[in-house]
Formats: sequence, C-alpha cells, structure tokens
Amino acid sequence: MAIATHAPASQLLRRVILADAVVSGAAGLLQLAAAGPLSGWLAIDAGWLRGAGWILMAWLAFLLWTLSRREIGAPLVWTIIGVNLAWIAASVLVLVEGAIAPNALGMAFVLAQAAVVAVFAELQFFGLRRQQRG
Repeated sequence: MAIATHAPASQLLRRVILADAVVSGAAGLLQLAAAGPLSGWLAIDAGWLRGAGWILMAWLAFLLWTLSRREIGAPLVWTIIGVNLAWIAASVLVLVEGAIAPNALGMAFVLAQAAVVAVFAELQFFGLRRQQRG
C-alpha cells in the first residue's frame, strides 16, 4: 500500500507560480522570436504576437519577483489570479470583438493559451486556500 504525501501548503502555491512563469516565459519567447512565421501560420498580425510576447516577459519578471519573496501573501496571490483572469478575458475579447481574425489554428492557439491560464488561476486559488489552512 502506497502512502500519499502532500507537499507543504506553500510548496503547492510556489510550484504553480513557477510553472506559470516557465510556461509564460516560453510562450513569450516563442512569440517574440518567431512572430513572423507564427503570423503566417495563425493569421494573427506579428505586431499582436510581439506585443503579447513582451507582456508575457513582463509577467515572467513579476512572477520571478514574487517567487523571490520569503512568503507569498494572499494579496499578491489574488493579484496573480486577477491578472490571469484578465488575460483570459482579453483573449476571448480580442476574438469576439474582431480585434484579430485568426484562422482555425490561430483560434486554437489563442483559446489554448486562455485554457492553460485558466488552469493556472484555478491551481493558484487552490494553492492559496491550502496555504491559508496551513
């Protein structure tokens, strides 16, 4: 019989924030380094991709700064969750409002990013709850 072990409360939150940083950084670098080819494949203007890439680089810096804190307080976690929810809303809004008109692959790209961010936001919420329960 295996014994299940749980990471300490703060470790779940830190691990999820680290995963958010890694994925956001990778996506940002991809969008900055390959905006031209991605633009052709996704039918999303390269300027939009570069802009999103720079936003993701700033987000990466913020998340790394957060991880450098000895303790990550609830207000900071709520800020992270709020920004993630804003990213999801913005992703949907640019599609619904027609700010971008991607092809099917581009639509999948935007929605997949939003879905991944939603998972991070949810896990960050659960990590915060676990941290608060001790």
